[in-house]
Amino acid sequence: MTPEVLVRDHTIYSCVMGSRAFGLATEDSDTDRRGVFLAPTPLYWRFEKPPTHVEGPADEQFSWELERFCELALRANPNILECLHSPHVDHIDATGHELLALRDAFLSRHTHQTFVRYAQGQHKKLQSDVSVHGAPRWKHAMHLLRLLTSCRDLLRTGRLVLDVGEDRERLLAVKRGEVSWREVESWMSRTADEADEAALSTPLPAEPDRARVEDFLIRTRRASAGSALDAARL
Repeated sequence: MTPEVLVRDHTIYSCVMGSRAFGLATEDSDTDRRGVFLAPTPLYWRFEKPPTHVEGPADEQFSWELERFCELALRANPNILECLHSPHVDHIDATGHELLALRDAFLSRHTHQTFVRYAQGQHKKLQSDVSVHGAPRWKHAMHLLRLLTSCRDLLRTGRLVLDVGEDRERLLAVKRGEVSWREVESWMSRTADEADEAALSTPLPAEPDRARVEDFLIRTRRASAGSALDAARL
């Protein structure tokens, strides 16, 4: 079974991400699509296993196999967690609905460190751009500010909300290079400090609910195997 067929015929959930999910889209914004596919269980009985992820087949499309997606979500990977909270769902089936029902099971205090580590890495890249070119990549600076704000609000409320709401115009001004790098860095530092403060009293649990997620994965794999065996008897 080719990767393209896995995405075409076995996707359980797909959504729009990027600027369109964050409320930052403009006329020239791309449409980034992310998805989760469930590889049929019998494919794991072979020496050659199914792929953990597939790029394409459409432009700006990327999908993960369900198990890999869950692993990354349990590690509080920012990009993966955000996929579960996109306001724009392209496709979802019954298994996809079960996955979305588990959104709170993936959230934990680990999001503080994973989001901050990701932000620190992106900040270093922006600083390198400033050193080499005299200015950062303003679009990346905008998205880093968005991520830090999202992290802070998640730690404060226990809810991950993607849309930037009233911050839209300020962030788009950053994207256009209308805000000085000094001001942007100050904004980043202030928001990071607020996230650190929120982490001290966050309503998020200390750990994700790994057992609940694993139970879902096992039931899903078992159902897939049962369907394949039933088909073989026909």
